[in-house]
Amino acid sequence: MSEMMQAIEISQPGGPEVLRMTQRPVPRPGPGEVVIRVAHAGVNRPDALQRAGAYAPPPTASDLPGLEAAGEIAAVGPGVGEWREGDAVCALLPGGGYAEYVLTPAAHCLPVPKGMGLKEAACLPETFFTVWSNVFMRGGLQAGERFLVHGGSSGIGTTAIQLANLFGARVFTTAGSEEKCAVCRELGAERAINYREEDFVEILRGEGGADLILDMVGGPYIARNIKSLADDGRLVQIAFLSGPKVELNFAQIMTRRLTVTGSTLRPQSDLAKARIAEALRQQVWPLLEAGRLAPVMDSAFPLAEAAAAHARIESSGHIGKIVLNVAG
Repeated sequence: MSEMMQAIEISQPGGPEVLRMTQRPVPRPGPGEVVIRVAHAGVNRPDALQRAGAYAPPPTASDLPGLEAAGEIAAVGPGVGEWREGDAVCALLPGGGYAEYVLTPAAHCLPVPKGMGLKEAACLPETFFTVWSNVFMRGGLQAGERFLVHGGSSGIGTTAIQLANLFGARVFTTAGSEEKCAVCRELGAERAINYREEDFVEILRGEGGADLILDMVGGPYIARNIKSLADDGRLVQIAFLSGPKVELNFAQIMTRRLTVTGSTLRPQSDLAKARIAEALRQQVWPLLEAGRLAPVMDSAFPLAEAAAAHARIESSGHIGKIVLNVAG
């Protein structure tokens, strides 16, 4: 490995234009860590929040944005037995993915699924870790249950629709255009609700209510989600695109035995993330290798055009995942 690498840094909090190319030292792995030579890096909304100054990285993490990547192992630290230099992996990252090399715990790496390219594999970690841990581990989705995911055409949404459908749930989703709704139906949604034209509360109540809702909107959706739940239903909150504060009558939570929970991935312990990785390897990676599900790709940008990638994700015009091409 060389001593220095190209990377994209956040020069100051602000809009996409504050992202700029810089030179940084190539990281070196410590015990239990690996360095990945990045081929492609995923672009996610938390990256944009960090860029805007609204989502600080953990104290021990790189200040560079980027929470997922795929490439080859370039170096392994002491105590790492599973990976060797040259292995093709994708990984959940503590940060630093917008760079030619990135450091991450070895236990947060997963093999690139057989038959899948590195560009597609770079789309897997952030969304699959988030969906699996929140929909299945925290939310406890079961076959036959009615599942509602908002933002069905996003990276999270397209992943959640496919996984919930494969595991036997009845899938409902919301999206903002007929084009996006059509994609959601193709991925396995029983009903795709254009939220600009229809009321998801009315539709879900007509079906008996949702057993589980995955929401990243927040704000006014929180009370509407509560109304949409069946008795004993669960609401899992993973983001607040419309704000985290709302006035809510909690009596209905008691009388209808509802569960309101949520999580964010980045602050969780290395061990917790390693457990999610192992669950994905056992339960989901065989489905990817069998071609039963795949990431939905929106667009790819050169590393130097990270600002354009951020503008794309913040426009909400994308369907599926956005990646940066780091190596070539």
